[in-house]
Amino acid sequence: MWLLALEAATAFFLLVFIVWWTMSGRKPDQTLKRKAPPKNKE
Repeated sequence: MWLLALEAATAFFLLVFIVWWTMSGRKPDQTLKRKAPPKNKE
């Protein structure tokens, strides 16, 4: 019986790890997408 509980706990933690891994994926660097401020034509 304890083996079944161990297997269920392992599957649960593996599921949580996979969800965490995919949610915290590499986010694009916001500093590279910044545009230069528009120049005033004065």
